[in-house]
Amino acid sequence: MSFLRTASLIAATVTTGLTAGLFTAFAYAVMPGLSRTDDRTLVLAMQRINESILNGWFAVCFGGALVFTLLAAVSHLGAGHRAVLPWIVAALLLYVVVLGVTAVVNVPLNNVLAQAGDVDRVADLAGLRERFEAAWVRGNVIRAIASTGAFGLLTWALVGLGRLSG
Repeated sequence: MSFLRTASLIAATVTTGLTAGLFTAFAYAVMPGLSRTDDRTLVLAMQRINESILNGWFAVCFGGALVFTLLAAVSHLGAGHRAVLPWIVAALLLYVVVLGVTAVVNVPLNNVLAQAGDVDRVADLAGLRERFEAAWVRGNVIRAIASTGAFGLLTWALVGLGRLSG
């Protein structure tokens, strides 16, 4: 059980960190860069990104962060192992925010872009961009902050686990 506790916490930390890095990179580099482009470029780029991100690597990181954090929390429920549980639970709650914002804000906006179809056939690219960009960026900044917070909390839990083990 000790191996499971440690391995699940490490896996939760790594997958949450990778997810936080993705959302944060979008917040400080990708979307600011795309904001400096024309409407067609932004819409087309985001359509292609949204198509390509749905892959196994993303699934392992995005879904794994939830699964491994839940597993880490459950494996730390026993007496004598609860010292780091509050940090894990707090990280889990922040990650639930990430999932909620993704489901309620970002995915529906991604679907709007997908349903618009070929950018060369969209009658009002400026309107489509206006409907998408600001709301998507706000949602993503929330995801970046929440996932980075979760990553920090899980890192602190690992530090605590090391202190308990050492």
